[in-house]
Amino acid sequence: MYRTFIETHFSAAHQLYGYPGHCGKLHGHTWKIRVEVETEQIDSIGIGIDFRKLKEITESVLEPLDHHHINEIPPFDKENPTAENLSRFLYRQIQQQVPPQVRMVQVTVWESEHYAVGYFEP
Repeated sequence: MYRTFIETHFSAAHQLYGYPGHCGKLHGHTWKIRVEVETEQIDSIGIGIDFRKLKEITESVLEPLDHHHINEIPPFDKENPTAENLSRFLYRQIQQQVPPQVRMVQVTVWESEHYAVGYFEP
């Protein structure tokens, strides 16, 4: 089994409705994203999934969020854009685009250097 991961980032604002503190106000983050996948198969030159392909897929999912107010973008216009909800959303969107022989393992979303949430589906 081979595990591959990439890390990237995007910048965006959000606010958490109903949160009793500073995060309830509009604020921004440079969100760090880690996408981890696995596969049993490698191609004829020894690659499971090309790093560039995985990053391209991830960035295509992140592009609509980058430099925007996340609360205005579906599904976050109806769902709080917490790190938990964002990690699940990214996991499922990326999962739809990876090749069939590649299985999603986890998406981790950092709001800051010290705070992160990982999402996976068993």
